[in-house]
Amino acid sequence: MAVRLQVNPIACDAFGYCAELAPELITLDEWGYPRMGGQPVPVELADSARAAVRSCPRQAIKLVQDRAPSRERVATSRPSPATHPR
Repeated sequence: MAVRLQVNPIACDAFGYCAELAPELITLDEWGYPRMGGQPVPVELADSARAAVRSCPRQAIKLVQDRAPSRERVATSRPSPATHPR
């Protein structure tokens, strides 16, 4: 399962340590806040991503797992016409 970086913009104080440790994954905007593409982290950059997460003094960055959409059918909440009272 793929992982991607996610930032909590409210918790972030724009220290920029994350972009220093993972410049291939994180850029900074004009105010110093991290910007992440939302793309899965390539396997070869996973160590850099984990280092960026660990270095955040505000714990504003985390690695999240992408979830594949379920192939199961979702049941509808509508009753079938045979059981619906009229």
